[in-house]
Amino acid sequence: MNLLTLKTLHISCAVGSYVLFFLRGLWSMTGSPIMRQPWIKVVPHIVDTLLLSFAIALAFSIHQYPFVDAWLTAKFFALLLYIGLGSVALKYGKSKTIRLSAWLAAQAVFAYIVLVAIYHNPVPFTH
Repeated sequence: MNLLTLKTLHISCAVGSYVLFFLRGLWSMTGSPIMRQPWIKVVPHIVDTLLLSFAIALAFSIHQYPFVDAWLTAKFFALLLYIGLGSVALKYGKSKTIRLSAWLAAQAVFAYIVLVAIYHNPVPFTH
């Protein structure tokens, strides 16, 4: 698979993952019955698995790796933070305020991940 195809698939999955997270946050906060549908428990995991698979393939293709290249290391740790905040927002937050705060913080972290990816810099505003 060529680099442009990998990058396009990775970006498409990132957009899909974010849209699903955004919607699940809204649906969760409003108590929507959509959150109880079986597909909502499966599709995000499929998209996220594809996203990670394409990320790994891209890293090998461009010969840049987490713990070697600073920008990918920053993305890796930001991803862990994003996953943790997402878990609090959608599942483990004890109150609506905690869930909302985690959901908003996760979106800020996602924006950071995107900026790091665009600029290949762990401090994207200093490019």
